[in-house]
Amino acid sequence: MSETARRKQAVAAARKAGVDALLITHLPDVRWLCGFTGSNAAIMLPVDQRLRPILVTDGRYTGQARAEARGVKVVIAPKSAAIAACEWMAKSGIRRCGFDEQNTTVAALKQMQAAIPATLRRKIFQPVGPLVSTLRWVKDAAEIARMRAAAALGCELFDSIFEHIVPGATETQVALALEYKARLAGATEMSFPSIVASGPRSALPHGRASAAKLPRRGFVTLDFGVVLDGYCSDMTRTVHLGRATADEQRVYEAVLEAQEAGVAAVRAGVTGGDVDEAARSVLRRARLDKWFTHSTGHGVGLEIHEGPRLAAKQTQKLEAGMIVTIEPGLYLPGRFGVRIEDMVLVTKTGAEILTPSTKAWIEL
Repeated sequence: MSETARRKQAVAAARKAGVDALLITHLPDVRWLCGFTGSNAAIMLPVDQRLRPILVTDGRYTGQARAEARGVKVVIAPKSAAIAACEWMAKSGIRRCGFDEQNTTVAALKQMQAAIPATLRRKIFQPVGPLVSTLRWVKDAAEIARMRAAAALGCELFDSIFEHIVPGATETQVALALEYKARLAGATEMSFPSIVASGPRSALPHGRASAAKLPRRGFVTLDFGVVLDGYCSDMTRTVHLGRATADEQRVYEAVLEAQEAGVAAVRAGVTGGDVDEAARSVLRRARLDKWFTHSTGHGVGLEIHEGPRLAAKQTQKLEAGMIVTIEPGLYLPGRFGVRIEDMVLVTKTGAEILTPSTKAWIEL
């Protein structure tokens, strides 16, 4: 889908929301709408086709904006991009401007209002929620191809990391090896600070890599992703150092069964709550569900956490083209934890796993 087609989608949504224009300041939304990747930007997207959409940025990005931005007029401003966009809006006859209140601070809104003449200020800004971000949930063919590549790179990293998972190595050393290999392979950065949690620390759902040394015996959870061509990947695998106990193996098999049940439940038309229940019910039957303390998954794309949420009572239906994670886990405080996660592409009839690295029991 071209940026032009994406802007048409956004304009249609703005029209439905009853506003004359959208002010977009969330940088992933800016990139999705015009291709610009700078760190200071705002798009003013009018509903009236006689008004050309504008991208506002500052002088640091003059050349970059003109090279990257497609289908918008580039305006270089010596001030905040959002404020400059608001000043342009006030001169263009726009009287109702939608903005994403979930990504706009109170301070930013006050500055935006101050850029508008007092006679227009009271009612011009209308909260419309993450309207553009929601459009990004369903990926087009080009986005899916990029995310396949990012996910494939993540799998390659996992398959090559075992030589670094040895007793006495620190979690940070393992994370550094992951990032080094990722950069050599073309990743611009990691999707998030890599989680390498070993031994009792594997019971921390977000146990970022620390100076803790890997034990001679115990679980090691690796949750990581890469950014490739702007798009994120996300996967988790849990391996075991040394000989495991029967209880550790039982917990691992329960998580694996729950994860596979969650994947099997994914298809267009089901809700995020349906998928969460499919995974959670497996752990409930095993009388382990009290140790599953987070949601089953989330969307992934230009951001590592996007909609939809796969959690209890979520009524949002999945659509073909969404890419979500399925990541149940069990966390026994002070003892150990296990999480297994795949990225999956939602299709009309099911789900395609984008991170097919083995989930079988691995004992190193």
